[in-house]
Amino acid sequence: MNASPSMNAEMYAERRARLAAQLGADGIALIPTAPERGRNRDTDFPYRHDSYFYYLTGFTEPNAWLVLDGSGRSTLFCQPKDLEREIWDGYRLGPEAAPGSLGVDDAVSVAELDSRLPRLLENRATVWYPFATHPGLEGRVDGWLQKVRARVRFGALCPEQQRDLCGPLDEMRLVKDAYEQDVMRRASEISARAHIRAMQLSARMLREGRDVREYHLDAELLHEFRLGGSQFPAYGSIVAAGANACVLHYRADVAPVRAGELVLIDAGCELDGYASDITRTFPADGRFSGPQRALYDLVLASQHAAVAATKAGNRFNDPHEATVRVLSQGLLDLGLLDADKVGHVDDVIEQRAYFRYYMHRTGHWLGMDVHDCGSYVEPTQVGEISERRDPLSGEVIKNRPSRILQPGMVLTIEPGLYVRAADDVPAPFHDIGIRIEDDAIVTAEGCELITRGVPVDGDEIEALMRG
Repeated sequence: MNASPSMNAEMYAERRARLAAQLGADGIALIPTAPERGRNRDTDFPYRHDSYFYYLTGFTEPNAWLVLDGSGRSTLFCQPKDLEREIWDGYRLGPEAAPGSLGVDDAVSVAELDSRLPRLLENRATVWYPFATHPGLEGRVDGWLQKVRARVRFGALCPEQQRDLCGPLDEMRLVKDAYEQDVMRRASEISARAHIRAMQLSARMLREGRDVREYHLDAELLHEFRLGGSQFPAYGSIVAAGANACVLHYRADVAPVRAGELVLIDAGCELDGYASDITRTFPADGRFSGPQRALYDLVLASQHAAVAATKAGNRFNDPHEATVRVLSQGLLDLGLLDADKVGHVDDVIEQRAYFRYYMHRTGHWLGMDVHDCGSYVEPTQVGEISERRDPLSGEVIKNRPSRILQPGMVLTIEPGLYVRAADDVPAPFHDIGIRIEDDAIVTAEGCELITRGVPVDGDEIEALMRG
């Protein structure tokens, strides 16, 4: 993606000021953007900036660093202007134009990074940088600090602390402002149109007697993403036909899409640095069978329960617990769980008997990253230690209570059921995988579902695919 001057310089400056206030008077923060990554000989993967760096600068060029001190002074290290390289690789903003375009206080060629950083670190008490996000970053910081220590006999002071910048930045990014929410709504609208396009293509091609493959539907998604102005898919799209839907992280491949089977599509675009994330499950030819509809309506009912539990003041775990209760009762009602063996709904939940068919959580944070940053538990100073069962192992573990939801937090709500063929599973339910996922902005009254531009009700899906 080519760089362009930020149209929201004041917004990024305000974010930098908020972060600077948390660094301490003698603190300094180092934030690199993502490196370019080779795909194979002489070609790179499409470039995507680092989310922390972009959150503070709005700058999308590679090979750049932001240095921010506790007083709020910001210095950008970026690629210098180079007309020859720009002929090959595209426009560079350059250090001379960066302060006026981005609102940073100073900008310097990134070629001077190693020579300037030791002096910028001198006489600071704490150096902040994102831990465990950039391989080799800790070693570079150590190298710069060694040069500072070499000047101690001349009166220089070396930072005594190194702290993880992800902590304060994660808290800032967890609550989305009005600008971020607007971008995410627009990303969701594009993604919803892409899902509709894929659903209708499936039904139309099957009606015409044509061969349909998973990659045909994937192509429709990509087409609509770019047509709507999205820069990238937010993640590798899942297009899973038939039994493939029971593989949680399946990728679109060459498998045929057959009449009478379900198709699960989990796909969303990224727009201006922000992700969307939608999953819909639909009958390939536009009509659910009886068992398919029974399972689909159960998953949808569990999502309705989760949506009702998603509101300010509730905890992050509440939607998941609401989902599990509805699914557990439904699995008993449909005969997928035998009450004579597993007991009533409370027993199913306590024993985690549902886990065979529902093995993931009901949501995750969403923002610049599709699995966005931010703690899922209350900060230490707020939450008391409690016990819960690990969702994978079932073991009792100690932890803080789950996060209290606040207006502006954005999360997914994505219950599912995955019924693989087995001797003890009723044959009509064999190899049915269903997931329904929407993106929700927490509000004071409840939540705003920003991805309902694509239908979710079973009757509405059938009507859409007939159209």
